[in-house]
Amino acid sequence: MVQTRRRSARMGARQIYDTLKDQIMARVYGVDGLLPSSRALAGELGVSRTTVTVAYEQLAAEGFIDIRHGARPRVARAVVERGQVRTISRPSSRNLRLSKFGERLQQDLPRWTEPPRGLLANFRYGDLSPADFPILAWKRAMVAALNRRSERLAYGDPCGSLRLRTALQGYLWRSRSVRCDVEQIIIVNGSQQGLDLCARLLLDAGDRFVMEDPGYLMARHAFSATGAVAVPISVDRDGLETERLATVEARLAYVTPSHQYPLGGVLPIGRRHQLLAWAARADAYVIEDDYDSEYRYDTKPVPPLHALEGSGNVVYLGTVSKTLSPTLRIGYLVVPAGLRPLFAAAKQTMDRHTPQIEQEALATMLESGAYERHVRRVRRRNAERRQALLDALHRWFGDRVQIDGADAGLHIVAWFRDLTRDHEAALVEAARSKGVGVYPVSALFDPRGQGRRRRLEAVGLVMGFAALDVRQIERGCKLLAQAVDDIVPRRLRKLDQNKV
Repeated sequence: MVQTRRRSARMGARQIYDTLKDQIMARVYGVDGLLPSSRALAGELGVSRTTVTVAYEQLAAEGFIDIRHGARPRVARAVVERGQVRTISRPSSRNLRLSKFGERLQQDLPRWTEPPRGLLANFRYGDLSPADFPILAWKRAMVAALNRRSERLAYGDPCGSLRLRTALQGYLWRSRSVRCDVEQIIIVNGSQQGLDLCARLLLDAGDRFVMEDPGYLMARHAFSATGAVAVPISVDRDGLETERLATVEARLAYVTPSHQYPLGGVLPIGRRHQLLAWAARADAYVIEDDYDSEYRYDTKPVPPLHALEGSGNVVYLGTVSKTLSPTLRIGYLVVPAGLRPLFAAAKQTMDRHTPQIEQEALATMLESGAYERHVRRVRRRNAERRQALLDALHRWFGDRVQIDGADAGLHIVAWFRDLTRDHEAALVEAARSKGVGVYPVSALFDPRGQGRRRRLEAVGLVMGFAALDVRQIERGCKLLAQAVDDIVPRRLRKLDQNKV
């Protein structure tokens, strides 16, 4: 709106006209956007309705808005079609004065790109199928939460809803053998806020932190923004190569032991004890990101680090982004008891608390068993999708593809032996031209790490499957095979094989 607060000086029709015209040109109201009624705008600005009507009539006469009797004025589509819309200019970033934190963040900005639309198959990891969301169960839980909250609308505990933390305590014990007190659980706005809290509270500028290589980029961004320095440790088929920690001094280690992201290794029990022993010697914290442990297909679960002896300095991180939806932004930390007051204070300082209605709804689903029934159902569906992807890749590529990380989780990594790193950009472009979204694993390697030199002889793709149905997966792999053939035709592959 032009002005949401009543001015002491009354605006004239010309001022209203000029302001509305600028807002229309800057797309404040959008294409076909509705403006306030003359009566509503006059009340907000403290002017007569006639004054507003004069401004509206002038805008209509010049073709900026359409006016119909009994309806609110609407931005004229012709304004956009004539290309008259302009964007608001932005100040140059060179004039900004930033904190050290801001300067570090600016040097290594996380990148958000809008998912491409219109693809026949998008293998982007992290997306879930809308058909899997338990709409009816969530609606019932939200209604129950609203009914419970109707008597009290107030700020809540920064650590989170006591109901939810109590329900999570039981769920973690049943599903992951994580035993903890309710007071140790902190509800956060998704796993990323959990990582940010750990970074701010456990690292200083100049400290060193261990990262799996390749590993989760957004964790590295969160830790590096503090001024701490990453120590990349390579991973193999069993996850982090913990023997390489023997000479490493660091304040913190970030690991994904249940399903290494992205290569998919499951850290063996021996390496888990080795990691905890290193952390005890180094007086370091271990951040255990258990991001998709609900999805296990061909392997038995290994106890999380938090459930093992000597885990007193482990911070356990979980989320519902892979089971319900990333849009809910609900995650949780299980922190050492001595850190609980500090994490609670930091959470309160950052945003007071995670939205309470959604917390109460999740608590209702956990208490009723609806959440675990939902997890079992989507586990079966994703097992079918995962098998469809494995079958399709083998069907279209045979032994020309090597697959890592297929025993658990919602993605695999496919290595294409016909393609070298020089083909990577061409493959992404060729696949996109055929309606298939693919994403190279190379972006997840640390440029300074040993793993990059060892693993990037072939093109590797992180292929998520949780948002696709079986037919899309089959079609996507067929089109991907065509894209590979466009880059390296079969006759050239045969020549290369003959040389070998």
